[in-house]
Amino acid sequence: MSIKAIEGLQPKILWNRFYEITQVPRPSKKEEKILYYLKQWSEKNKFHFKQDKTGNLVVSIPASKGMEDCPIIVLQGHVDMVCEKNKGTNHNFDTDPLKLKRDNGWIRAEGTTLGSDNGIGVAAGLAVAEDINAEHGPLELLFTVDEETGLTGADNLQPGFITGKYLLNLDSEEDGIFYVGCAGGIDTRGIFDIETEAAGDNTSAYELLVSGLKGGHSGSDINMGKANAIKILARTLLAMEKINYSVAQITGGLLSNAIPRESEAVVLFNHSDEKKILGIINETCSKIIEEYKTSDGDLKIILKKINGNHPNVFTKSFTKNLVNVILAMPHGVLEMSQDIPGLVETSTNLASIKTGNGKVTIGTSQRSSIDSAIHYVTQSVAAVIELGRGLAISGEGYPGWKPNLNSRIMKLSNNVYKELFGSEPEIKAIHAGLECGILGNKYPGIDMVSFGPTITGAHSPDEGVEIKSVDKFYELLKGILRKASSLGK
Repeated sequence: MSIKAIEGLQPKILWNRFYEITQVPRPSKKEEKILYYLKQWSEKNKFHFKQDKTGNLVVSIPASKGMEDCPIIVLQGHVDMVCEKNKGTNHNFDTDPLKLKRDNGWIRAEGTTLGSDNGIGVAAGLAVAEDINAEHGPLELLFTVDEETGLTGADNLQPGFITGKYLLNLDSEEDGIFYVGCAGGIDTRGIFDIETEAAGDNTSAYELLVSGLKGGHSGSDINMGKANAIKILARTLLAMEKINYSVAQITGGLLSNAIPRESEAVVLFNHSDEKKILGIINETCSKIIEEYKTSDGDLKIILKKINGNHPNVFTKSFTKNLVNVILAMPHGVLEMSQDIPGLVETSTNLASIKTGNGKVTIGTSQRSSIDSAIHYVTQSVAAVIELGRGLAISGEGYPGWKPNLNSRIMKLSNNVYKELFGSEPEIKAIHAGLECGILGNKYPGIDMVSFGPTITGAHSPDEGVEIKSVDKFYELLKGILRKASSLGK
């Protein structure tokens, strides 16, 4: 369907730019093509731009006539996207454009993530700069790179790269909500040296696959109780212990900021045990589906005979140790905020596992709006890894964004929302990493608010952006910019 998916949608200028963005490959750390597109767009519209050594881009947009004395407003979004696809989907994120489809009031992609996180925000910045009916003071469009795999673009932003004292972050995913705070985060890896032995005689290789889960964002969706494919795989392997089997490989998940949807192991056992193991798998699957019938009722655990030579397998003791580490690893919400009702304060995500170069590597991600809490949960994860005889490595992490309920840009945005839509928006903090936390550290005193249209299933192939909320989002953006003179310089 692709371009036909957006035919007739309003605002046309925003949807056209979004479509163009979806046709440009833009995985994290491989943003060269989308940055080239943005520079070409700037030159075509005769807008001045500059780029820093990390790749971040800022485009200067002159004020509308009569609004030259308004303060500079920074419109900020990130250009990279999470690249996830359903098993069996033939798509190369390095080279292929996304295939869009319209689905009962939503725009989605065929079998892949859509990249509305944060393509819609980027498109909104481009649209308002071109829109002859948009009234605004001078703007700086700040496009950052590599947000999805560590916020490294924002983290390497140079002093003085932007000059605006007010910033609108266009990277939130719930219509009717302004975000004024976010969690900080740290990633922790566990590395285990594989202990191997020769595969048993008369064994056959099988793929044990956990699939059909919803997945989702490891911050904003962590409180939804979604199943974790790696945990389920470990539970299945544990249930199979009564049968003599060996593991040759284990993989699952891809990104630290996504709840894993799929996980698989290559297991070897005597063909005569296949019926018994299938019975164990089916019983395990039925029990787990009952636990997750609301959030992940499409869970499947499949055993399939495969070809391939696997002369060496994990030792029984190493397999037992690895399964125990996965089972003991904390995952999900750990603490709720005592100050803001409904806000997840601290969580951790068991995100990925992979086999390679003689090692098994487990990836995890910790989040909290309290600095001491994030370090505590990071230490807890590291303790599980070390008790399992692994090497724990934690990154430097990124800071949270402390809410400022006296924010001038927040109050202006709140008033504009009420004027336009006749209702009160919600003012919230989010349990996810926004670049606002880093930008606030880089530019002390900068006044920020984050908002966006409704996006669901971000970081998974179920991702969709609600069509009607995009129109509302764009009207809100234009309304805030129209009233920006009240902020003063």
